[in-house]
Amino acid sequence: MTDAKYPQPLDAALTPRFAGLSTFMRLPVFSSAAELDVALVGVPFDGGTTNRPGARHGPREIRNQSSLIRRTHHESGISPYDRIRVGDLGDAPVNPIDLLDSLSRIEGFFREIAAQGAIPISAGGDHLMTLPILRGLVKTAPVGLIQFDAHSDTNDTYFGNNPYTHGSPFRRAIEEGLLDGRRIVQIGIRGSIYHPTDFDYARSQGIRIIFVEEVEARGVDAVMAEACAILGEGPIYVTFDIDCLDPSFAVGTGTPEIGGLTTREAQRMLRLLHPLHITGADVVEVSPPFDPSGLTALTGATMMFELLCAIAGGPAFSGRA
Repeated sequence: MTDAKYPQPLDAALTPRFAGLSTFMRLPVFSSAAELDVALVGVPFDGGTTNRPGARHGPREIRNQSSLIRRTHHESGISPYDRIRVGDLGDAPVNPIDLLDSLSRIEGFFREIAAQGAIPISAGGDHLMTLPILRGLVKTAPVGLIQFDAHSDTNDTYFGNNPYTHGSPFRRAIEEGLLDGRRIVQIGIRGSIYHPTDFDYARSQGIRIIFVEEVEARGVDAVMAEACAILGEGPIYVTFDIDCLDPSFAVGTGTPEIGGLTTREAQRMLRLLHPLHITGADVVEVSPPFDPSGLTALTGATMMFELLCAIAGGPAFSGRA
């Protein structure tokens, strides 16, 4: 495999991890997704945050921490950089003082990625960013979604009649015909809620909500087998909110909830996604100001690598060596 055919990360044995430009997985930077199979993208946006801000700084710190990610997955043996063309496409444009303009800019950026035929894996950013990403990627029929999260994010409005926050993206996405509620699985949901009816909308749309207690009772493999059966063979989007993890593993996030998944459970779940037709993915809600050791950002980078390996070993590239 040559660098011209498959872009390669910097070799840590030649260039120390603390040296060189900071890019996702130490990969080359590209100006066009047309040259890539998978585009790694930052979305430095937290205009939808309702509690602790700071996720706009997530992409930069996830890039820094991703220097610790090596080439090959230890369990599967997959080295994605020898199978597919992967590169850092930089950051989606945002407007930090205009939420609606940011949504429009992000949508346009991802619409271009889709037109160029690449699969994006994005680092956020708060969870509202998934809505404009879906607007950019979904061309015709609604897609399925697997969501790892402490919160359902299907609330309606906040602070009067504001429909756009990180607590509402998937309600908007269903309303806009971007997602098929019967092919949405939410895993790791937990924590106190505003009202007993908070999950009524999600359930009325056919969303399968799997509370963290059910994951513990049934086990990861059984839960993921059900999730994959629901999602089926059609296109899906994967969204990983870092707050699905217990705060002891990921303290650097805006809305932490105790009693969450372990990093090992989450990694196992992402590895079991490889049979699915993944058309895009993201890792969101990493907030470096609340992450003094950098562990949350490292966890976010590691989950991006798990997603990259699942895509590289999945049906989209099954013919690759």
